[in-house]
Amino acid sequence: MANKERYRPNVAMIILSSDYPEQKKIFIAQRNDIAGIWQFPQGGIDEGEEVKEALFRELEEEIGTNDVEIVAEYPEWISYDFPEKIAKKMKPYKGQTQRYFLLRLKDENAIKLDTKHPEFDEYKFVDVDEVLKHTAHFKKPVYETVLQYFKNEGYL
Repeated sequence: MANKERYRPNVAMIILSSDYPEQKKIFIAQRNDIAGIWQFPQGGIDEGEEVKEALFRELEEEIGTNDVEIVAEYPEWISYDFPEKIAKKMKPYKGQTQRYFLLRLKDENAIKLDTKHPEFDEYKFVDVDEVLKHTAHFKKPVYETVLQYFKNEGYL
């Protein structure tokens, strides 16, 4: 039997500060297991779970709040492969296929990284053009594509 390459269904969030649209600052968080690597919150979609259900659940699990409003959604699934080192830990998945949402945070004071299973140890809001300077190399093409889409649509 052939080994079918699989992608883990995932939801990812580009979170804008509560000052949006006056300011277009984007939330990034530093992983607590890899110093210097920042990313958008994201997480797996459970079997039978709707994408938006996963979105709000993952927000609560990762940043301690889901008090956001959806500004826009990237119109299609977008995938990336894990680097070999990560792929070994994530078997049977080769990578992730994601739905991206652009969100506006209602209250920045509601962010709490000390969740039940913390994934991040620090966060900050940066200009759109700063995001790619902080992110993992294997996520950059997806981040670039999605951010460019939201720029082209007039959101960023």
